[in-house]
Amino acid sequence: MSLKLTQQNNSHAKSYGKLAIITIIAVYLLILVGGIVRSSGSGMGCPDWPKCFGNWVPPTDESQLPAGYQQVYMEKRLAKNERLALFLERIGMANTASELRTEEAILQESEFNAVNTWIEYINRLVGVMIGLLIIATFYRSLKFWNYKRSITILSGVALVLVLFQGWLGSLVVSTNLLPWMVTIHMLPALLLVALLELAAFRAKEQHNRRFSQVKGATAALWGAIVLTVLQVVLGTQVREAIDTIAAGMGFQNRVLWVDQLNVVFYIHRSFSWVLLLVHIYLVYICSRARNRELSRWATVLLVVVLAEAVVGIVLAYFGFPAYLQPVHLLLGTLLFGLQFYMLLIVRSSTTEQVNHKLQTC
Repeated sequence: MSLKLTQQNNSHAKSYGKLAIITIIAVYLLILVGGIVRSSGSGMGCPDWPKCFGNWVPPTDESQLPAGYQQVYMEKRLAKNERLALFLERIGMANTASELRTEEAILQESEFNAVNTWIEYINRLVGVMIGLLIIATFYRSLKFWNYKRSITILSGVALVLVLFQGWLGSLVVSTNLLPWMVTIHMLPALLLVALLELAAFRAKEQHNRRFSQVKGATAALWGAIVLTVLQVVLGTQVREAIDTIAAGMGFQNRVLWVDQLNVVFYIHRSFSWVLLLVHIYLVYICSRARNRELSRWATVLLVVVLAEAVVGIVLAYFGFPAYLQPVHLLLGTLLFGLQFYMLLIVRSSTTEQVNHKLQTC
């Protein structure tokens, strides 16, 4: 490969990496905004999708809506849910389809609230921004096809995943924020972060700093990732229970909500201790191996875990302050992103050492 072509490839790899990082930041912004939507009760601020009350720019006052708008949008949602139920039946999920048809919460239509509508609308605008960034990322990745095809494939999968996430978002709206649908909607965001991080890492692989191998780090990080994903899923289950309790208590007496939570909350809380111990161990093995760079990353992870735990304690013992709920979600998903990035570094270091040993044999 000529020097000029190599320089062009390196320049393109750097620009692609920057764009991928910007997209990852935008994904985390969407997670934060989504948390604000949830904590403010704005999830049904727009009863239809992708438009909002039938318009691309939502109304600011109820007088701008037609008479009987609640019934109109409920009927539209029910028609969409019926199509979903038929699909679930065709793939052998008859029980889920039956639950979808009989769920009483779906029949509840929210009254117009301008603040909630615009919070949800901003959430959708951020989603559109991510869609455009993903398209740009995929377009940039096409230049890798001839010499780093995996980057193009990863970017293409990320684009498909965003489209799938948008479709899931429409189902979340049509099912009136059905709890299990909200949980399912959360997980693809984590996968999207992992895909973009992996693509960006491979694009800049030749420019990444070289790290010495740390024995036990790979297993510790995989354990931390699995625990974090479980923790995020458990957290969404806790949040669903809180929503039910809050509605039942008229959103009053917030300090009493924690007493009404089920065993999932206590499992979620116990997992925090396990995560803390795993990250303390990670800091220990990195420092013992005298690997300063990986020790710093492990310390960053530990700080995020501690911050997440502190926010969780404040939520549980100080009446679930609404402003901290999105922060708690953001820290949990940020922890996953940092863990996965560090795993890429560690595995890359392991591969380099194996290749070096083979070459010297």
